[in-house]
Amino acid sequence: MSPTRSGERRTPVRSRRAIKSAGALGLLALSATACSGQASRLGMPEPIGPQAERMLKLWQGSWIAAFAVGAVVWGLIIWAVLFHRKRSDDLPPQVRYNMPIEILYTAVPFVIIAVLFYFTARDENYVEKTTKNPPVVVDVTAFQWSWQFDYKEKDATGKEQTVASVVGQPVNPNATSGAKPVMTIPAGEHVRVRLHSNDVIHSFWVPALLYKKDVMPGYDNEFEFEATKLGTYEGRCAELCGVDHSRMLFQLKVVTPAQYQKFIADSKAALAAGGAK
Repeated sequence: MSPTRSGERRTPVRSRRAIKSAGALGLLALSATACSGQASRLGMPEPIGPQAERMLKLWQGSWIAAFAVGAVVWGLIIWAVLFHRKRSDDLPPQVRYNMPIEILYTAVPFVIIAVLFYFTARDENYVEKTTKNPPVVVDVTAFQWSWQFDYKEKDATGKEQTVASVVGQPVNPNATSGAKPVMTIPAGEHVRVRLHSNDVIHSFWVPALLYKKDVMPGYDNEFEFEATKLGTYEGRCAELCGVDHSRMLFQLKVVTPAQYQKFIADSKAALAAGGAK
C-alpha cells in the first residue's frame, strides 16, 4: 500500500474527529452561556413589563434564527473544505442550471424573511397597541436639556387637567448624584405616555423598557406600557439634540398603586396650596 493511499484513508478519520471536537466545544460554549441570564438576553437589560418581555423574545428569536442559518452555512463550508479538497488537477464535474437547487436557494431565504416579518409585525402591533381609557396618562415634554412630566386626569365634566407636574433641570452626567427628574408610575397598570418637544428632536428612552420613541416638535407621539417590577430605572434622551444632550437624564420610578395614589394626592395638595411639586 502506497503512503499516498494510506494518508487518503486516514483523512476521513481525522475529519470525523475534528467535527466531533468542534461539536463538543460548541455544546460546551452554549451550556456555559445558558447559565448566565445576561448572556441569554444577548446584551439586552432585564425587562420590567410584558411589552419589554415580548420585545426580548423577538430579539432572542431573531438571534436563534441567525445562529441556525450561520450553523448551516458554516457546516456546508467545513464539509466542503474537509471532504471536497483538491486531490488532483482534474476538473471536477460541473453542475449548471440545477433547477431544484436554484429553487431551494430562492425559497429558503423567502421563508426565513416571511417568518421574521410575521413575528415582527405581530409583536409591533402588540407593543404599539393603545387602550381607550388608560388609568394613568403622563404628558412628557422634552426641552434642551431636560424633561417635564405632567400627570393628567379628567374631572367630572370630562375635561383634562394637570394634577401633578415634575420639571427637571439639566443634570451633570459626571456627578455621583444629581437631581434627576423622576417619572413615577404605578406597577401593574397601563400608562400612556404622550410625547411633546418645545425645540428639537429628542428621544424618550428607558433601557429597561426595551423601547424608545422619538419626541418631535410639531408632532405628538404616544405609546403605552405596563411595568410589573418595582424599582427605579434610568432613562435618557437617545437622540443627539445639542451641546448638552448628555445632561438629559431622568428616572422611571415604579411604585405600588397605593404609593402612586399618595404621590398624586400630595401633588394635588401642593398645587392647591399654590406650590409646585
